[in-house]
Amino acid sequence: MANPVMQLWQRASRWPGGQRVFSMMVARRAPYFGTVKPRVTSLEPNRCTVVMRKRRAVQNHIGTVHVIAICNLLEMAMGVCAEASVPRHLRWIPKGMSVDYVAKAGTDITATAEIDPDAWAPGDLSVKVTATDTDGNAVVEGHIRLWITERPAA
Repeated sequence: MANPVMQLWQRASRWPGGQRVFSMMVARRAPYFGTVKPRVTSLEPNRCTVVMRKRRAVQNHIGTVHVIAICNLLEMAMGVCAEASVPRHLRWIPKGMSVDYVAKAGTDITATAEIDPDAWAPGDLSVKVTATDTDGNAVVEGHIRLWITERPAA
């Protein structure tokens, strides 16, 4: 049986507005993600891309996108990626996040999460996350650590 998140993405993304509907469903499941009005633009096993528009609600006092809004977007990209990729016998929970602010974020932001497919095993798993501006320049880079465990027997 295919992963249910991946199946939902494949069905929804075929239709006009389907990416937006899928993204709203994710934000409804985890409401805090909705604060940045994210849109999943690409999802495949072990890789997810999510975008957010630069708007007043996510800006800081100097008019750039606030890094906490970017971290929220990165966490959503990681969460959707992990949920769409985790092997059926495993489960995950975030354990920590480490990010570096490498440039000012003055435009819309694209967050990407990537997981090494061979890294799915019980223990710590590091997910590479990157946020870029509309020119493709990195503004935030980091890793989100997941704790991976076996699913309990039913």
